[in-house]
Amino acid sequence: MRVLLISPGKDVHYAKRLGLAFRLPPLGLATVAALTKPGIDVYILDEHTEEIDYDYGADLVGISVMTSAAPRAYRIAEEFRSRGARVVLGGPHPSALPEEAIQHCNAVVIGEAEGSWQRLVDDFENGHLEKFYSNNEKPGLIRLPEPRRSLYKKGAYFIKDTIQTTRGCPYDCSFCSVSSVFGKAYRSKPVEDIVSSIEFLKAGFVGFVDDNIAGNKRYSRELFKALIPLRIKWVGQSSVNIAEDLELLKLAKKSGCTGLFIGFETISQQSLGEIGTSKIKIEEFKTNMKRLHDYGIVVLGAFVFGFDSDDKDVFKRTVDFVYDARLDLVQFSILTPLPGTRLHKKLSQENRIINTDWAKYDMENVVFKPAQMSVDELQQGNMWAWREFYSRGSIIRRLLGTRFDIIRIALYTIPLIIMNLGFKKALDFNTKLRKKFLEKELKK
Repeated sequence: MRVLLISPGKDVHYAKRLGLAFRLPPLGLATVAALTKPGIDVYILDEHTEEIDYDYGADLVGISVMTSAAPRAYRIAEEFRSRGARVVLGGPHPSALPEEAIQHCNAVVIGEAEGSWQRLVDDFENGHLEKFYSNNEKPGLIRLPEPRRSLYKKGAYFIKDTIQTTRGCPYDCSFCSVSSVFGKAYRSKPVEDIVSSIEFLKAGFVGFVDDNIAGNKRYSRELFKALIPLRIKWVGQSSVNIAEDLELLKLAKKSGCTGLFIGFETISQQSLGEIGTSKIKIEEFKTNMKRLHDYGIVVLGAFVFGFDSDDKDVFKRTVDFVYDARLDLVQFSILTPLPGTRLHKKLSQENRIINTDWAKYDMENVVFKPAQMSVDELQQGNMWAWREFYSRGSIIRRLLGTRFDIIRIALYTIPLIIMNLGFKKALDFNTKLRKKFLEKELKK
């Protein structure tokens, strides 16, 4: 029996042009591969790194689907089904819209794979697949098998060793699908299992892919203390309030933290209220940024445009804040009502969703009517913020503001230059794609 697990790309050519720095390996599929019983031939294919061979001869095909990749995933599924394979869809989008997904496949896994996948494989071997598979309870994370990372394409990823220590998020932000898929309660792997994984990988650099590495401070302290003897370097994702706990921040640095992706989301307290995170205080952002920098931690800050309290001046205000707070890298996004989120429900009830092409639900396109600006103003404002921050002049000015000692050049400045130029490359390529698309539309 041959099983093919696929991570589809929204646009494979675009994904390939972005380069190593913008790819993370499909850890979820490696976990599914590890859950597959011995004796079954399993292969992982990431369409961001290689093309699909539809004549691979797979008996069972599993596809992990994010919303923006749903149209592509459905085409892939139908192509394999036409060749006689059975196809299973899972991930955030099929979990939110299982009745839509089942129109394009033989079975849908709703929620997390542990438990459901093993039952599905047994049913497939016995010749009677059900339409839907789900767990009554969220699976525990104790004694999970080690993901089969050996199935990744060699040399395809900048951060090849990724580890998930927790699942779930109690913040339940209005636009985020994490809590709907993984739940609002934190579940954590035993710290000794994390240490064993790192030792097994012989990893010197690790990417933690938790949605909030510091979400449970008690667990985070235990984890960071256990990492110190391993002498690794690591990056992860956290809420900004990690900097409010100096003991935790000190432990993070001592354990090897070199960079954090932090979802600031907005510089408006009113918008934080819309999200559902009003306990976070905007006035503390700059202080927290300084603390992170004082500990030598690089920050990639994420900001979202399009909240109901955002007007057309929000772009300049945000970029000014980013400069003033001295963020190292930024990611600007357009508010997107993903299926299954509270935001999607709200905008649907208000008849403000104007586009249901899932390929446009990529955080780069406006798919709803903004409250205080036009669709075009939101679209162009987001692009302006990207171009402003990643212009050559901006990159030079920001890097000249860092301390240039030899250690900092090696560990901080050179990687930062590479990442800034990588973001600029992605921006330039995306701009060219949009120009070609508009030219094509005008010719119709």
